[in-house]
Amino acid sequence: MTFLVVIIILALVFDYINGFHDAANSIATIVSTKVLTPFQAVIWAAVFNFAAFFIAKYWIGEFKIGMSFAKSINEHFITLPVIFSALVAAIAWNLLTWWFGIPSSSSHTLLGGFMGAALAHVGALSQDGFTVINYKVVLPIFLFIFGAPLIGMIVALIITLIIVNLCRRANPYKAESWFRRLQLVSSALFSLGHGSNDAQKVLGLIAAAMVANGSLDSVKNVPDWVPLACFTAIGLGTMSGGWKIVKTMGSRITKVTPLEGVAAETAGAATLFLTEHLGIPVSTTHTIAGAIMGVGATKRLSAVRWGVTINLLWAWILTIPVSALLAAIVYYIVKLFV
Repeated sequence: MTFLVVIIILALVFDYINGFHDAANSIATIVSTKVLTPFQAVIWAAVFNFAAFFIAKYWIGEFKIGMSFAKSINEHFITLPVIFSALVAAIAWNLLTWWFGIPSSSSHTLLGGFMGAALAHVGALSQDGFTVINYKVVLPIFLFIFGAPLIGMIVALIITLIIVNLCRRANPYKAESWFRRLQLVSSALFSLGHGSNDAQKVLGLIAAAMVANGSLDSVKNVPDWVPLACFTAIGLGTMSGGWKIVKTMGSRITKVTPLEGVAAETAGAATLFLTEHLGIPVSTTHTIAGAIMGVGATKRLSAVRWGVTINLLWAWILTIPVSALLAAIVYYIVKLFV
């Protein structure tokens, strides 16, 4: 029971870190366009991160993403040391990428850690090693590593072109004033998607730990305090901000105007709502980065700093295998004491 409590605390710590690591996802454009100050922006995003709990609980009626994440590893191979090792590895990678200002995916960090620790548990080359991963759940997640930013990019490009053509004859000053106000709405929508998507992954991991400990009969029956704690933790983390990543997302990929900020955030939110409906955990980081590239590309391809983008892509590719390796190492160390 004590080990379970440690894991729950560690999971909420990861959730908090996820919040400040990914704060840039929903506030980068609204800060870079100076619609809100950084302090105002993190408060705004945190409120809607937490509000996502009520939408998932009372409107959607279930936590689809959390349940999918809990089932990414076959339950026969989920143990408390596996989950502990996954969390330690995910926290380490998140802190490292935050330190260097690299907007890597907290979602894929956690998934990589979960898979790596589970494979270490059974032995990756053993006969069971091929049945550890629930491919029905994991394959769509892998497809959306590339699919989510691509969808975000295409939708953002289309929205931007539509807005530009509709507002071609509008007074530039009035149009910008309106788009600055609309950014509050688009940022709120993206924050709802971010909170719902990312908090649910931790929810799923805690539920899996409770099942492994025998405290719960099924991940579907997770008590209300678990999602409430998860959404609270990510909201508090977002309030702490992650300014190095805000700078990368808000200005280094491409310069963003209020109009483009609205297009990017709306496209990102639409992508997150779609994947939540499908129950597929995706990276909010990848999604908004793709959307920002999409709005930049409408001006000209050279408006996107592709050198920065390539560096981000390398971070995205390395996240899952590095997290898996870290988790496997942590697991072997933990087994010496547990």
